[in-house]
Amino acid sequence: MAKWFKGNIHTHTTESDGDETPEKVVRWFRRHGYDFLVLSDHNHVTLLNYGAGKRRFKRPLMIPGEEVSARIKGGAIPIHINGIGISRVIEPIDGGEIVPTIQANVDAIIQAGGIASLNHPNYQWAFDHTHISQVTGASLLEVFNGHPATNIYGAPGKSNTEEIWDGVLSSGRHIYGVATDDSHNYHDFTPSMSNPGRGWVMVRSDDLNQDAILNG
Repeated sequence: MAKWFKGNIHTHTTESDGDETPEKVVRWFRRHGYDFLVLSDHNHVTLLNYGAGKRRFKRPLMIPGEEVSARIKGGAIPIHINGIGISRVIEPIDGGEIVPTIQANVDAIIQAGGIASLNHPNYQWAFDHTHISQVTGASLLEVFNGHPATNIYGAPGKSNTEEIWDGVLSSGRHIYGVATDDSHNYHDFTPSMSNPGRGWVMVRSDDLNQDAILNG
């Protein structure tokens, strides 16, 4: 019988720009009832010897991931895409322009066996529905991101992330909206910090294993 499983697919540790070790980050999500977790450090696949030794934890299920992080136009435009369920590290590709860069990195994620999630499009106002609608292969789009710098509510003359998602769907592209916490900070819990627990996804699946969750 299918069940609902709770998880986070955008999480950082001290292996990139988070302020806590992978082990303690996993412990936080386990204590708070998460069923699966992706550690998505920037341009790095963080793997743990998880479930070994005397204490074998069944939850959270650890799914390998990486936030493939490219910057184009001399570093002015950040293109961040999560590779979820990938089999290897993916080197970010600079395609020169926004759409070719997104497409090249989405393709690389798929070639590595993963699914591609377009992260926080309004972070530094990087891209919007006019760009995403030209991309093929991406499965997910962050409609909510808990990082305080991701501008999810838009600004004068700038679409909020729900409007960006609506624009992509209205163009005929099929992409699922997701929520993540983009957690970086595990010590001080304030609105100015990127804390865990602000956004998550629910997956309906017959089983709690990587293939079932990614295909759920």
